[in-house]
Amino acid sequence: MKINTDGVLLGAIAAQEDAKYILDIGTGTGVIAMMLAQRFKNTQVDAVEIDEQAALAAEGNFNNSDFAANCNAHHNDISAFQTDRKYDLVVSNPPYFVNDLKNQEHRKGIARHAGSNLFESMVERVAELMDKSGSFWFILPVKQAEYMVKIASTYGLSPSIVIHLHSDDSKPEFRWIVCLDYAGKITLHQNLNIYETEGVYTVAYRQLLKDFFLAF
Repeated sequence: MKINTDGVLLGAIAAQEDAKYILDIGTGTGVIAMMLAQRFKNTQVDAVEIDEQAALAAEGNFNNSDFAANCNAHHNDISAFQTDRKYDLVVSNPPYFVNDLKNQEHRKGIARHAGSNLFESMVERVAELMDKSGSFWFILPVKQAEYMVKIASTYGLSPSIVIHLHSDDSKPEFRWIVCLDYAGKITLHQNLNIYETEGVYTVAYRQLLKDFFLAF
C-alpha cells in the first residue's frame, strides 16, 4: 500500500467548492486524506480504513504531519462506520479486482481485491453519508468504473465529470476518474496523459502534482 499514481491523482483532482467535511473511504496509509487537507483549508477529513495496520499507519502519518488537527483515522469497515456528519466531498481509491483470485498475502488482498458486493455497498453508504449538494470522486479501471456509474444511477447519482487517464497518446485509457453528484448535469469528458514520452511526464501531470512532489 505504497504511494501510487491512482491515489495521488485522485487527491490532486477531486474538487468540491467550500468543502467543510470530507470522507476518504479506504484511506490506506492516509495519503489522499492529507493531500485533501492540504488543498482544502479548515476542513475535517474522516479517513476510514478496514485494515488495522494501515489505519494505525494513517493515524501516525496524520499525527506527524501539518494536518494532525484536520485528519482523523478510523479503523472500520465503511458499512459499519457511524457518524452524524453529512459530507461535502467523498473520495475513494477502492480495490477493484472483483471476484478475482485473492492475493496470497491477505492484507494486500484486502487492499486490492473487492468482494462481489463492494461497489453496491459503497455507493449505498455514499448516498447515506453525502450531502445532497456534495460530490463523490473515485478512480477505477474502465470496466469497474462503468459498473460503479451504473450502480450509482439507481441512487440518483450521475457523472458530472469523467477524466480518461492514459499512459501516453499511443495508449488506450486505463483508468477513469469520476465525479458523481445529484445535479444531473451533462457529463464533461476530459483526457489526461501521464507521459509525454517514455520516462518524461507531461506538463499537465507535473502541474497537478507540483504542490505535493518535491521532484516537481
